[in-house]
Amino acid sequence: MRVLLTPHVVKKIMPQLVLASTSPYRKLLLETLRLPFITAAPEVDENPQPGEQAQALVQRLATAKAVALAERYPQDLIIGSDQVCVLDGQITGKPHTPQAACQQLALASGNRVTFYTGLALFDSREKQLQLCCEPFYVYFRTLSESEIVRYIEREQPLNCAGSFKSEGLGITLFERLEGRDPNALIGLPLIALCEMLRKAGCDPLMQIQ
Repeated sequence: MRVLLTPHVVKKIMPQLVLASTSPYRKLLLETLRLPFITAAPEVDENPQPGEQAQALVQRLATAKAVALAERYPQDLIIGSDQVCVLDGQITGKPHTPQAACQQLALASGNRVTFYTGLALFDSREKQLQLCCEPFYVYFRTLSESEIVRYIEREQPLNCAGSFKSEGLGITLFERLEGRDPNALIGLPLIALCEMLRKAGCDPLMQIQ
């Protein structure tokens, strides 16, 4: 008697995925990959070092966030990410107040703003680090003062670098966007993350749910 073996896809079980962030935006983005993960807050000083450039800053902080959790999660894949907004060569932080948000958008009006997102994936089992910096460019149309005030009143983007939410009404402020991954603008470049996960032996499409 012949026994026919049914072809099947071999799935690898991925180690626990840890997002070293409490950002609700990064959490929502990571959820789109449909992978189980947990979040944890790393204790990292996020102040830039003297003379530190934006790209170096976000990569250093992304690494620090991921590595900071390695002792707590010694058998896992830990994701660290950090983002800054740069206008006219200056790093722009979160506005926190409506007045500061108005100032940021007034400066961005008619200009290009660059977002740099650092991404680190630390395999705490093998003590191996993957690291990249993903740029994304936002070209603002010329905004009137009333448009700026109205936008801030409606969306309250006070905890967002650049004073806007691209996934919301912020899209009305732009002339165009440039970059390989729009998720990077929100804070977590998923295309780069998937590449890193595959290199770590964990293809997101092939995991057992």
